[in-house]
Amino acid sequence: MPSDILDNQGRGEASWQWPSVHAEGRKFGAIAGGIALIGWLILGPWVGWPLAVLTLCVLAFFRDPVRVTPQDDRCIVAPADGLVTLIQKVPPPRELTIDDGSGALPLPVDPVTRISIFMSVFDVHINRAPIGGTVQRVIYIPGKFVNADLDKASEENERQHILIERGDGTRICFTQIAGLVARRIVPFIKPGDIIAAGQRIGLIRFGSRVDVYLPAGTEPRVLMGQRIVAGETVLAEMGSAPVIEGIAQ
Repeated sequence: MPSDILDNQGRGEASWQWPSVHAEGRKFGAIAGGIALIGWLILGPWVGWPLAVLTLCVLAFFRDPVRVTPQDDRCIVAPADGLVTLIQKVPPPRELTIDDGSGALPLPVDPVTRISIFMSVFDVHINRAPIGGTVQRVIYIPGKFVNADLDKASEENERQHILIERGDGTRICFTQIAGLVARRIVPFIKPGDIIAAGQRIGLIRFGSRVDVYLPAGTEPRVLMGQRIVAGETVLAEMGSAPVIEGIAQ
């Protein structure tokens, strides 16, 4: 008998379901499937089977599972699935500390805590908004494709900065960074859009990284080496006391 408590899809019973494939990946799955079919017909199952497995891998890469985001204005949620590889004090991205004429206020140059999340090819690559608010800036910067796990990737790799501002003036910057295999950052948003915490904002194809710059005075609630889930894991809670020590300087 259905429960009186509904899940995030309005159902009376929560149950696991196969994640859907995001529309951005369906064309790649169709191409891979077509190649697998041709290979099977021309060269036989010895070639067709590996290509069919490759097709499933492509579809799995673009999987888009349902996520349940905490409904608390104090929470800053993870924008990406993956592994926390760096927690350190750094200045915000230079591109966001200057006036670009857009009308959006630049960020202060004072160092803040940056949390870096590395996404392998096995992680979900749909990125989500860490807070709700208005998208103030989306800045794309061409660059290199060095290993996204390296610290220098934040300054040298192809990347895209996104700045979101809440109604109370709180601003969060996060950066999508292309990696060694990733070759394209795909945005779903633009300046002026009003978005909710946990909303899908873009993806990076085939392995990459996302950096989150916490507001001044906000302490992280995750640890180095922790695996996190986009839209669900709380990276930090504004107005809370520190919960970890040893942030790299």
